[in-house]
Amino acid sequence: MLVALLPGDGIGPEVIAQAVRVLDALDIGGLVFEEAPVGGAAWRATGHPLPAATLDLARRADAILFGAVGDPECDALERHLRPEQAILGLRKELGLFANLRPARLFPELADASALRPEIARAIDMVIVRELTGDVYFGQPRGRRATEDGLREGYDMMRYDEAEVARIARVGFETARGRRGRLCSVDKANVLETSQLWRDVVIEVSADYADVELSHMYVDNAAMQLVRNPGQFDVIVTGNLFGDILSDQASMCTGSIGMLPSASLNDTGKGLYEPIHGSAPDIAGQGKANPLATILSAAMMLRHSLDRADAADRIEAAVAAALAGGARGADLGGGHSTGEIGDRVIAALG
Repeated sequence: MLVALLPGDGIGPEVIAQAVRVLDALDIGGLVFEEAPVGGAAWRATGHPLPAATLDLARRADAILFGAVGDPECDALERHLRPEQAILGLRKELGLFANLRPARLFPELADASALRPEIARAIDMVIVRELTGDVYFGQPRGRRATEDGLREGYDMMRYDEAEVARIARVGFETARGRRGRLCSVDKANVLETSQLWRDVVIEVSADYADVELSHMYVDNAAMQLVRNPGQFDVIVTGNLFGDILSDQASMCTGSIGMLPSASLNDTGKGLYEPIHGSAPDIAGQGKANPLATILSAAMMLRHSLDRADAADRIEAAVAAALAGGARGADLGGGHSTGEIGDRVIAALG
């Protein structure tokens, strides 16, 4: 099984290195790693954030373990050359339409949450985010001058019914494998796109009588995530809303350094990455929390490599490391990136 390693920028190489150490320590056999540059690192090496060789590796691989992209020194580049275009390009080229972002609170981190511990302890959800549509990919988009000479920016929010039905089914299937509750988040009281979203989700629900479907406007969902997050089992929503809500959920669980993610296509091939960014301000200092990347590797084993048993071992080891006091700076502790990796490996047994 070929795993493409795309470390990227900032802390990306540091956290990917720890995830690979954990995967090696599992000693399950059959994993082959091949690394390639992506993001700002790739632009420096080749002049493009997603070189042809990197895209070829991603296509050949059974799964992709991705670090982070983003480099302030690249901010002045034309948009198509910026590091962030690499991840957007991979999503488009590989058809990675379904983003799974689990958010649960490890009991040991209740005091690290921005919420009161008694509220935070109830957090155990998956946010299913559509990843290849919405305003991030809609056309037309651009900037222009108005008749009055004012600068204007515009982005098209759009979905067709097939795109909505496809991600809705992922949401229903995810809920069916958990506690059987799906909340579809939209803004149907204002947006035509969201009204179509709601109509199609309701139509798809006819095939999932065993899943309880509810609907919530995105502004209320943001409020409920801090008021009563325990009410959510699975949330399914569009690209823009999912981007915002999943980052909000990360702070409810204690740190954005704790949340993994999977981006899947319709064959089960996936790109796995922590939801945090490249954090260039701490890059190279050994301060990055690698747990989100390690947990992303566990998701990779479960969803793309058919090794749920190994995924369970990693997740149990992360829980044991946290119970033993492993804490990075993001959680108010003093353990380095490598030391946290050491704790997880030790807990694998």
